[in-house]
Amino acid sequence: MLEPLVAHLITSAARSITGARSLWLGCGPEPVQRIYFANHSSHGDFVLLWASLPPALRKTTRPVAGADYWQTSALRRYVINEVFNGVLIDRERHDPQANPLQPMLDALDGGDSLIIFPEGTRNQEEGLLPFKSGLFHLATAYPQVQLVPVWIANLNRVMPKGRVLPLPLLCTTSFGAPLQLEDGESKTQFLQRSRAALLDLAPEHC
Repeated sequence: MLEPLVAHLITSAARSITGARSLWLGCGPEPVQRIYFANHSSHGDFVLLWASLPPALRKTTRPVAGADYWQTSALRRYVINEVFNGVLIDRERHDPQANPLQPMLDALDGGDSLIIFPEGTRNQEEGLLPFKSGLFHLATAYPQVQLVPVWIANLNRVMPKGRVLPLPLLCTTSFGAPLQLEDGESKTQFLQRSRAALLDLAPEHC
């Protein structure tokens, strides 16, 4: 039972280094099935978001991550699979016939919540990249699951690309109001609305 201890150490370190604050602005930390979707600027994003959840919710909330990154070493495989129970997706589409969303669909079928990053890749600029279509397809397949936007502020400044030691800056995770796909809403409309809801949580909009 080493994994709970490792998870505790990682989350404690994440909160200590970043001085993380959780701001539940549009909803509370309730035990309901959710897809938390957030901005993505660092490999530490899902760790900080996961650490921002109460311990009871962490047990059923799984980060979605790229297999191409997390399968490259034994340590990374251990952390993502055994410690965080992550959902790995094939971003390189080794099997063009396979549904890249299937691991997420399986996790939702099992009653788990997810942490996803709809930009699809790390964004080193201000604002948000256009959202990939995965969030729309998940919302269509699971209309009963709440979609909660989460803005992660300052983590890219705490640990910028190429830096070995973190900078002592305060980070926040701001949780917005849950969204659901509306009747007759197109993919483009839904993704634009979801992106706007996430941007509204950014510090310059708060």
